[in-house]
Amino acid sequence: MASFISEPIYPAGDFDATRMSFGEPGLPEKFRWRKQEFTVSAVLAKWKDYGDCKHGSGERYVRKHFFRIKAVDGAVLTIYFQRTFGKASAKMKSRWWLYSTGE
Repeated sequence: MASFISEPIYPAGDFDATRMSFGEPGLPEKFRWRKQEFTVSAVLAKWKDYGDCKHGSGERYVRKHFFRIKAVDGAVLTIYFQRTFGKASAKMKSRWWLYSTGE
């Protein structure tokens, strides 16, 4: 059963830069959460969360990129990259977050 977390994670090491050419964030190879380091062994699923334009144009934008990953230690985690623009970006402490643990 999945446990909701919603806490920042801290990327470490390399990241997958090839996805950046498709407008996706570079998934970190490793990250830290609560003083524990996780190494990504597989991406099990990925999806995007969309939101409406805040200025009433009717356009929709990608707000978050989600990744369900399996870590080397066998843990299954859902992490996401928070996309924001404008003043909100400068105030963000982290753009990578742990959404949940478990399946």
